[in-house]
Amino acid sequence: MAAQFFSSLADSALLIVAIYMLGTMKAPAWMTPMLKETFVLFYVLLAAFVGAFADALPKGRVMLIGNMIKIFGCALFFYNVHPLAAYAVAGLGAAIYSPAKYGILTELLPPEKLVAANGWIEGLTVSSIILGTALGGALIGGPVSTTLLAFDMPGIDTGFDTVSEIALAWVGVVYLLATLFNLRIPDTGYVYARQERHPFRLVRDFADCCNILWRDKLGQISLAVTTLFWGAGATLQFIVLEWAKQSLGMPLNKATTTVAIVVVGVALGAVMSARFITLRKALSVIPLGIAMGVIVMSMIFVHDLRIAYVLLLVVGALSGFFVVPMNALLQHRGHVLMSAGHSIAVQNFNENLSILTMLAVYAGMVKLGLGLNTIIVLFGLFLAGSMLAIMALHAANQRKHDSLGLIGEHPH
Repeated sequence: MAAQFFSSLADSALLIVAIYMLGTMKAPAWMTPMLKETFVLFYVLLAAFVGAFADALPKGRVMLIGNMIKIFGCALFFYNVHPLAAYAVAGLGAAIYSPAKYGILTELLPPEKLVAANGWIEGLTVSSIILGTALGGALIGGPVSTTLLAFDMPGIDTGFDTVSEIALAWVGVVYLLATLFNLRIPDTGYVYARQERHPFRLVRDFADCCNILWRDKLGQISLAVTTLFWGAGATLQFIVLEWAKQSLGMPLNKATTTVAIVVVGVALGAVMSARFITLRKALSVIPLGIAMGVIVMSMIFVHDLRIAYVLLLVVGALSGFFVVPMNALLQHRGHVLMSAGHSIAVQNFNENLSILTMLAVYAGMVKLGLGLNTIIVLFGLFLAGSMLAIMALHAANQRKHDSLGLIGEHPH
């Protein structure tokens, strides 16, 4: 949990620093959401391979390898590599890291503990996003960055002369801290069958795993919800930053607090969900997704900072409350139907394909010059409509199972 916390903390801080660097380069506005596009690209491209890799080695060692690649990506910023390319390398490390950080849960815990465990992991992850976003904001502006730049160590020239350089250096320190914790993760002793290494067979096996999970009546609903959630969440992060600048008049280093408020809400929702929702009741939280879409649309009427914070806190809480049970259900179904690493890789592929698609649409709307309020309303309508469609699919699945006498949790 500590390794995951600090690695995610650095990821979030690095995103804010990368956004700041794009601003100093006078990059066009549509490039900002493209940062996240490049970060998640390898989740999609390597989806067929990272699951097998995560199952071939101890999960702690896989997390260590992923974290070292993230450090390399952070270092590339110092050598005038374009932020989109450097952040993509960090994304490569994250893609390798992800199946291991979630797969280790199913190796350590029985199914009935997965919702609670996911609550802890999601709670720590969102806490790291809050603090990482705040850390990134502090490092690029205000008294913290000024103090760090003014600090002078006698007899030593650090070579950090700009806001970007000192910010990147501290992000690198956080990644190194995550690496130290990674070294202490024990081997669970869980051994899978020898993993396939031929690339074509890996792709075919991965396609089979995708098909199995999408055809499973419980798996398809939880996968559809989490896929929609992560695509919407990534897009909402950039919408909120822009909304804070336009509607609330906040500069970037202060606008990061609005994203942090959303994530505080997610953390609260995740904790409440872990406390009150069991795996068997996971699907009962789906209507909250519709409410989230409706509330997001009300952002266009808000210009007061206090009301904005309350609104964003509610949006976050709804998100956290319904995504944790969905994640746990999906992990359970994946573990029943296939190995932990493969099921998480399928989940990552679908969720990050959703992020790629939704961020590309958002970047396209920005490039076309659509107003922010128009984008917010379209986004909210899409979110509420999609969740309504998923509810209808689940109801149809239940009716079919009831008519066939197939009530229960059999994988088929």
